[in-house]
Amino acid sequence: MLTLGCHLSTHYGYARMAEEAHSINANTLQYFTRNPRGGRQRELDRKDIDAFNAYAAAHGITAPMGYAPYDLEPSQDDMAKQDFAKMVMMEDLARLALMPGSRYLVRPGSAQGTPKDKALANVSAVLGHVAEARADVPLLIVNMPGEGTQVGNTFEELAAIIDGVKADAPIGVCLDTSSAFAMGYDIAGDLDGVLDQFDRAIGLDKLMAVHLNDIKEGKGAHADRHARIGEGQIGFDALAAMTVHPKLAHLPFYLEEPSADLVIYERDITRLRAYADTH
Repeated sequence: MLTLGCHLSTHYGYARMAEEAHSINANTLQYFTRNPRGGRQRELDRKDIDAFNAYAAAHGITAPMGYAPYDLEPSQDDMAKQDFAKMVMMEDLARLALMPGSRYLVRPGSAQGTPKDKALANVSAVLGHVAEARADVPLLIVNMPGEGTQVGNTFEELAAIIDGVKADAPIGVCLDTSSAFAMGYDIAGDLDGVLDQFDRAIGLDKLMAVHLNDIKEGKGAHADRHARIGEGQIGFDALAAMTVHPKLAHLPFYLEEPSADLVIYERDITRLRAYADTH
């Protein structure tokens, strides 16, 4: 069965989030572990987490993915920023470990004045430090669109990060379709070619999730503004085809649509499931 969901809010708690996912025919979900622009972790409520776990198990919700805040900068030489990233990741992972099947998604960040090779090594070091202490939750890095001084834009850069992690812990990739398209990977016209590139550089065994996103900008624009599914440059057919591709169909897919409410997400989850059921 297709594992498909979307980004939801924890504002009313984890259990409510699981209920919302089920109400829109989603069987997975993604959420920010805290305010995406930074902030303290919400107070631990074990009853809420236990209720989430029970509801998820009863309704077939799997692979919940916590998304680290955007203000983490593990790539920069600034030790204060690296220490902050480690602290936040450790806190988040301790919480995620209470929710079976969870995975943790992290952006590699922006190098600013740090040379690219050193920036990639910095990300590896931070992830390695965290993974060595908390190997019970898979760590995923997401590819970036190449805006400004971002790192982790190409498959080769992601491979360098993963190869540089010394800890023996699960480290993988969440492929963001819109970011890949913004980097020039032709998700819409040559998916097989893109997956071959990924396999050569990283290995498809490291691909653990997909952000199934459409994009407003054209291929190679290095700007990643999401569009509603089917209203962007990748298009519905190309995105839907990914859900049934033999090299991808076993993965969890997460939608991230601009200003989307539950009605929009339910519509697109329904459309994508209908496609998968008939292909």
